[in-house]
Amino acid sequence: MPPVTEKENSNASAIGLEYQILDDERHPDAKLGSIGNRTLASLYDLIPSIKHPNAKRAIGEWNKGMIVVYPDNRVEHWLNGIKVLDYQRGTPYFYALVARSKYEKWPNFGMAEKGKILLQDHGNHVVFRSIKIKELK
Repeated sequence: MPPVTEKENSNASAIGLEYQILDDERHPDAKLGSIGNRTLASLYDLIPSIKHPNAKRAIGEWNKGMIVVYPDNRVEHWLNGIKVLDYQRGTPYFYALVARSKYEKWPNFGMAEKGKILLQDHGNHVVFRSIKIKELK
């Protein structure tokens, strides 16, 4: 995932682009937002992921999420080996989405070149089995 920086001075967690992880059927946040942009593997509150029938596993089974960020700011979201979303940071389309979102108040939202990876939850049980960060060359 493109990094978060903490320079946004949020009173909550750091602010940055989010790969959404939740149970679409049971978690109320999945029903909010617009056109499914808060559902599994979506770019939270900005772009909904494609709901490919073979991408999602049953609750209780391990899912494998992958985020690939290219040097030209293209970003891909993968779920269990299936690409479910792609976008490019810094394009007019990207800036238009941000301008119509709750993130519009943060200058250069989602455009950090370096920073930290943020894993957050909102009081629900979540388990990560293997987290790998690899620089592609």
